[in-house]
Amino acid sequence: MEQLKRAKIIDTAIVVFRDKGYAAASMQDIAEACGMAKGSIYKHFNSKEDLFTEAFTACHQLLFAQAEELDRTMSANKLHSKERLRSKIELLMDYAIEYHLFLFDFKELPIKDNERFREAWKNKKATLLAWQRDCLMEAYGPSLQRYIWDAVAVFRGVLTEYLTHANQRTLSLSMAELAAFIVARLDAVVTDLIETAPEPVLVEANAYFHHLNPMDEQSRQQVLLQLLAGIQAFIQGLDMAERSKGELLEVAGLLQTQLEQESPNSLLTRVYMAYLDTQPELRPSIRQLKHML
Repeated sequence: MEQLKRAKIIDTAIVVFRDKGYAAASMQDIAEACGMAKGSIYKHFNSKEDLFTEAFTACHQLLFAQAEELDRTMSANKLHSKERLRSKIELLMDYAIEYHLFLFDFKELPIKDNERFREAWKNKKATLLAWQRDCLMEAYGPSLQRYIWDAVAVFRGVLTEYLTHANQRTLSLSMAELAAFIVARLDAVVTDLIETAPEPVLVEANAYFHHLNPMDEQSRQQVLLQLLAGIQAFIQGLDMAERSKGELLEVAGLLQTQLEQESPNSLLTRVYMAYLDTQPELRPSIRQLKHML
């Protein structure tokens, strides 16, 4: 009985928060919509923040439950992989428009700093990221494996931008048409990645790091050394006198020695980077190195 009451409160809260917004919705509003006394709400949830966090989690569980049901339906109907991808994107966009508060709008609210909510947000972000990866792998197969995280990044960027326009009611397309348009654009991106075979920008090791899940020191160190290895490889390919090239490589090696230490000498690090920065071709990479330090 209590579980049913709790579930009713969460379901009602989703609707009230969605319709009124987080700031305008009150526990009294939710209690009245539930047909309960406000005290009954507080027996289950200590605060509006706690209730919003539960509503946020339940809302995204609903999305993934709908995605599983859609998967079963499409498997039974033996739909082509690209049609499956289109249908999943349409589902995601329909969900995002209906529950926009729980996907985008909360980022400007004070609750974004609530520790319990941030943990739920982080879990949702990781689950959605993995789901989007699986959607693309199913559609494009093993040939995309090397570039899967770059493809996911492009997909997320395109999806977010068009969802912003859709939510502002500036598009005349249906979500089914927009999903088909996005799949066609993804086809072009994936084909280009596979045919031109560039070095991947995102890989498993750094794809899950973001403002909610900052990079740990060990991972940051690994990325720094990878960047420095790229600088050294670039120096090897420069068209210049061997003596000058050797000097640049020597300084890059000294910089690497510093960066590998637990407490690098900041003065020496700056001196070595300043020397490498005198070579115009290296300046973009040195700027990135300085940014990461």
